[in-house]
Amino acid sequence: MHSFGYRANALLTFAITILALMCAMASLSDNLNSPSPSAHVQVLNVNWFQKQPNGNDEVSMTMNISADLQSLFTWNTKQVFVFLAAEYETPKNSLNQISLWDGIIPSKEHAKFWIHTSNKYRFIDQGRNLRGKEFNLTMHWHVMPKTGKMFADKIVMPGYRLPEEYR
Repeated sequence: MHSFGYRANALLTFAITILALMCAMASLSDNLNSPSPSAHVQVLNVNWFQKQPNGNDEVSMTMNISADLQSLFTWNTKQVFVFLAAEYETPKNSLNQISLWDGIIPSKEHAKFWIHTSNKYRFIDQGRNLRGKEFNLTMHWHVMPKTGKMFADKIVMPGYRLPEEYR
């Protein structure tokens, strides 16, 4: 006959092993999902494009942001963090990345959206590099699961250009 402590230890060890196995299977099953998100950004207006007193360029834009990120949601998705960034090159840096807008999507029902907004964060370049500059708008997302590892991806939307002159 085994003692109560021995039986409780065996039961607890078995239960934790099964729980760990279920978490691993859940995390692996999430890899079978192949999401196909879509996004589109339309720059409606450059509200202002100015040179700051310290010599830096600053831009304010009005945009329509639309996205369908519903395919990112599975039974294991807790929330999705999404942000829109302007990306461009300068002689000094091969990649400049400026966050213009961000949001947290708590559920699949909120994952298809259309927003009319100005940039939430300041679009400033350290220097005078933005006049006539071509840039990409890139929608990045980070999927935060209930269990398992986080994953991130992006959609790059090229073909945007800033004005040649300050306004």
